[in-house]
Amino acid sequence: MKRDPEGRRRKIVEAAGELIPEVGVAGLTHRLVAARAGVPLGATTYYFTDLDELSAAALRHLTDRVMADLAGWAALLDASDDVPATLADLAAEYLADRSRALLETELYVAAARRPELRPLAQEWDEGLVRLLGAHTDPATARATSIFLCGVLVYALVRDEPVDVPALTTTLTKLLT
Repeated sequence: MKRDPEGRRRKIVEAAGELIPEVGVAGLTHRLVAARAGVPLGATTYYFTDLDELSAAALRHLTDRVMADLAGWAALLDASDDVPATLADLAAEYLADRSRALLETELYVAAARRPELRPLAQEWDEGLVRLLGAHTDPATARATSIFLCGVLVYALVRDEPVDVPALTTTLTKLLT
């Protein structure tokens, strides 16, 4: 059987990324990650010196996925005749995936406590601001990004779908 150290490391990172929305960054353990990844417990400590390094790697991996998603959003917004409505639909679709939304919130909370994670949290925000900047001025793009972060928390706390027409109305006011 051929060894695949990079594949094993990737499985561990992906398992940690799956667990973060379920248990939070603070609830992540080597034992949980090893079980989810289907690897021996010692493999997690072989590839990652501690849980901080492991959670940072998982959050980096997930941030890369989100940045790819934002590129898809950019294409849809560029092709849209109604940017606020398209953005509202995209945000509602994003927020409908509770584990994905929890992940972003977990990243923000962890970054508030761990300065080394702040660049990742800022990368998500800056990506959204750049995306919006193609459709409005920089100050409005920043304000809209901040608003959407608030919508994220609101949706998680309410645990109900976002009111897309109301979101569209607000985004129209912000973006025009």
